[in-house]
Amino acid sequence: MAETNETIVLETTKGRVVIALRADLAPNHVERIKTLTTQGFYNGVPFHRVIDGFMAQTGDPTGTGSGGSELPDLNAEFNAEPHVRGTCSMARTNFPHSANSQFFICFSDARFLDRQYTVWGKVIEGMEVVDTIKRGEPVRDPDRIVKATVAAA
Repeated sequence: MAETNETIVLETTKGRVVIALRADLAPNHVERIKTLTTQGFYNGVPFHRVIDGFMAQTGDPTGTGSGGSELPDLNAEFNAEPHVRGTCSMARTNFPHSANSQFFICFSDARFLDRQYTVWGKVIEGMEVVDTIKRGEPVRDPDRIVKATVAAA
């Protein structure tokens, strides 16, 4: 898949990850990811919660899991896309309409999350990089997104 404005690139401390955005599934969440990426919000943000065999979570500049952007929380856009290896989905609290800036990338199938979390993208390049992100909950000396960009059309 060619990089377009429907793709974001994460340059991480472990290497490059390319994510195809799925506005057809979650237009408001994709718009939020693009907005925050364009603002440089994700630059330097740690992968603060990384559970082996499950997922790598990022998007909280505080690195605590309780932070987010100054933008309002999003209404859920739950969809039928399955949570499988490479799926990118929004993190949230127990309240369904609480997604803001945090997201996670699935290491493997996590179908128990289907229709309960908003899938907004899929890793199309660099899953081997995601596989090497340092594990922990919380992670000590975490890997980070060095720079996130929306790929030019």
